[in-house]
Amino acid sequence: MSVQGVDQLLGELRAMSARAAGQSAPAVDGQPESPDFASVLKASLDQVNQMQQDSQVKQQAFEAGAPDANLQDVMVSLQKASLSFQTMVQVRNKLVSAYQEVMNMQV
Repeated sequence: MSVQGVDQLLGELRAMSARAAGQSAPAVDGQPESPDFASVLKASLDQVNQMQQDSQVKQQAFEAGAPDANLQDVMVSLQKASLSFQTMVQVRNKLVSAYQEVMNMQV
């Protein structure tokens, strides 16, 4: 997840918090309205998916003996894809945990 994605997510969470408190959403310094949570999450999932696909393409090229594929690039791309997937799994776990906590709240 990029820094821009995290900033957008934080901006959306702040806007949602302000709306929940009955206030208007805080103004952002000349920037257009930030995307909603679902679009940020989808963009992050797409980025993780793209990293895994790129890694798989490099791995298959190396296995096929392509002259421009080297082991270092394959291993680095595999590790990046693995790390991004693990990060996304942890984000999912936190979202599920937050959802369960909200659902268990007494009204």
